[in-house]
Amino acid sequence: MAIIYGPVASWRLGSSLGIDLLNTRRKVCSFNCVYCQLGETSQFVVEPKEFISLEQLTSEIELLRPVEADYATFSGMGEPTLASNLGEAIELARSILDLPIAVLTNSSLMFRQDVRQRLARANVVVAKLDVPNANLFAKVNKPASGLRFDLIVDGMKRFRDTYRGKLALQVMFIAANKDYASEMAALARQISPDEVQINTPLRPCAVRPLPPKSIAEVQREFTNFENVVTVYEARKYKVLPLDLAETLRRRPELDDSVGSFKLHGS
Repeated sequence: MAIIYGPVASWRLGSSLGIDLLNTRRKVCSFNCVYCQLGETSQFVVEPKEFISLEQLTSEIELLRPVEADYATFSGMGEPTLASNLGEAIELARSILDLPIAVLTNSSLMFRQDVRQRLARANVVVAKLDVPNANLFAKVNKPASGLRFDLIVDGMKRFRDTYRGKLALQVMFIAANKDYASEMAALARQISPDEVQINTPLRPCAVRPLPPKSIAEVQREFTNFENVVTVYEARKYKVLPLDLAETLRRRPELDDSVGSFKLHGS
């Protein structure tokens, strides 16, 4: 199985070359989000460890370069901060690919100083926060036992205080949390991200996406933020992946309506 996949067309990052430091056949995650495109979390993981060695990563990147993309993005088959060598992998990928590095994280381990230090090496961190309280956290994100909502939010604030790159806050809105947009906006102001990304699940999953009208209503609660982007309004990019099968394993949606590869939620 390949470590590198894509590039994918990301509404947040443009042309995004994926790097999967987990690279397993099943999802490796600390959450079991109701909207996850990768399906159910069969076994929770909360302690970072090495899944893919730096030697393996180096070998694959060297074979592929040069690759044209806007970002190299750590994502894949679960939560990338579960890779204990994420920090070193970020520096390695940047040095070989000569691309800015992004990480997509569910924020679950940002209460840990070591995880914050690893994330800080990236140029862009897209951190997820879908809910304003612990009750909804349990319902929407269905976290592993022992993960506390208040500690995660505190970790995000600590990261913001020291991080010098771009911090984007992604909120996935579905029926369960759409009426909490004002509370989410208030919490987002406490975190003070550089950008707010308002999303809804457009890939196949267990819940239905909100229509554009509902997302527009949500967006109005975030009018005090300088940079707000929504999945429906963002520019859609078209790219050709290096390996279609490996890309679809992690990004299961293909739109052939215009004869090209198009992924919406990356």
